[in-house]
Amino acid sequence: MTDDYLSRIGKLIRDARQHRGWTQSQLAEALGTSQSAVNRIERGNQNISLEMIARIGEALDSEIVSLGYAGPMHLRVVGGRRLSGAIDVKTSKNACVALLCATLLNSGRTTLRRVARIEEVYRILEVLNSVGVRTRWINDGADLEIVPPAELDLDAMDTEAARRTRSVIMFLGPLLHRMEQFKIPYAGGCDLGTRTVQPHMTALRPFGLEVTATDGMYHARVDRTVAPTRAIVLTERGDTVTENALLAAARHDGVTVIRNASPNYMVQDLCFFLEELGVKVEGVGTTTLTVHGVPRIDRDVDFSPSEDPVEAMSLLAAAVVTESELTIRRVPVEFLEIELAVLEEMGLDHERGIEYAADNGRTRLVDLTVRPSKLQAPIDKIHPMPFPGINIDNVPFFAAIAASAQGSTLIHDWVYDNRAIYLTELNRLGAHVKLLDPHRVLVEGPTRWRTAEMMCPPALRPAVVVLLAMLAAPGTSVLRNVYVINRGYEDLAERLNSIGAQIETFRDI
Repeated sequence: MTDDYLSRIGKLIRDARQHRGWTQSQLAEALGTSQSAVNRIERGNQNISLEMIARIGEALDSEIVSLGYAGPMHLRVVGGRRLSGAIDVKTSKNACVALLCATLLNSGRTTLRRVARIEEVYRILEVLNSVGVRTRWINDGADLEIVPPAELDLDAMDTEAARRTRSVIMFLGPLLHRMEQFKIPYAGGCDLGTRTVQPHMTALRPFGLEVTATDGMYHARVDRTVAPTRAIVLTERGDTVTENALLAAARHDGVTVIRNASPNYMVQDLCFFLEELGVKVEGVGTTTLTVHGVPRIDRDVDFSPSEDPVEAMSLLAAAVVTESELTIRRVPVEFLEIELAVLEEMGLDHERGIEYAADNGRTRLVDLTVRPSKLQAPIDKIHPMPFPGINIDNVPFFAAIAASAQGSTLIHDWVYDNRAIYLTELNRLGAHVKLLDPHRVLVEGPTRWRTAEMMCPPALRPAVVVLLAMLAAPGTSVLRNVYVINRGYEDLAERLNSIGAQIETFRDI
């Protein structure tokens, strides 16, 4: 077999194993082989017979482990159907990946509840597993248990997995406490234009971290004699930048003040988790965080990340564009209040239930019922702002909503270099989206949606926006190569089907 086939087969085996919730060791035991052999197979570094492929398929009870299904995943969408019933919001993708990186701070066992089973999480788990961290899905795959080794083997890092997720940049904060020099691959993720990592370097330099970038790797050195002498002022109020600074401050033996910090939902969940680890964090939800670090953390902790406000916005947009009555349960309302206020001004008919606490005991949730509404374009432009403004990742959903409203809506996505461009893909489905410049689009509504067959945009949120428009278009549409959606949403097609959509998953033979 060629190296390309071996890699493709290895990925299919890995995905099937993770879908079942097995570790490499569990699969190895079922096959009567070693964990290292399974690791080589999944990385495409070992020849594999058709007999072994059949044995793996039988062990995993998965027909996907076959040569015929090696291609990318696609969706066939029969649109024009009304959604109905109720659907729960899953836990936050962005919180989960930050918490997985944060487990590197802890020498004890970490149990995370209701972790999102998404590609982004799988990539971080692959990286963690490759350097010696033991992880296993428990309670029928609902929860995740993480146990770090005494020493990490960074030389064995799965660099292919690391390059496929930007979240690996958050290894810098915890690793600087564990070793004096190390390297990690350049961060990847969505295609959203150039995003500099300089704010991360500026935030971590006061802890003695110096990074040089060569040959596709960040080479890090840590000077133990250097420690923060004054407040750290972040040069951008970014989520991952703030999280990296928090991860570095958590095991700094002293008090660290972080200014211009993001108070966004994933940052708050990370703060709550650090408190479970014994790190006191003051100012949670504000732009100034005061962290009382501890030099060593060795605790067995159990933590529940909160629900994902961006997924909640996705489901809300699905109800709007399909003119459906839908109840969205477990909505983290404090991170959607501005969006809901704008939608109220546009004429959204909705009802909120009584607030209750998320499983983390801190985040406010509501059950939200959305009804078919005659929307009018907002008077002001739609643009993101740091929390408590419109969430950066919620802006693309306003393109689909604005296409369903009467009038012209200006959307200004100033954060990313080219994400607004992907919103013009809605034109292929009947929308009228005019690109004014790389950051601004003008959306004219209402739209008579029509079917199309198209490739999935390479950015997560615009990709889901296209899928939602296909739900609204009467007839059959095809969305090809939806890996990017699986990066951020767990079983989205199946869950939409549970409330009345008709979406079929298929692969090329």
